[in-house]
Amino acid sequence: METYTAMRHFADSWGLLVMTLFFAGVVLFTLRPGSRKSADDAARIPLRED
Repeated sequence: METYTAMRHFADSWGLLVMTLFFAGVVLFTLRPGSRKSADDAARIPLRED
């Protein structure tokens, strides 16, 4: 039971912080300058003919 309490405490405090920082990092990585060309290229992959 103590393991559950410790994991619950971790998830309530540091886990939320880690997930928030990860989400912010993904958003900033996606919206960084210069990423439009690579995003457009990736979006066209299914339409390419081999």
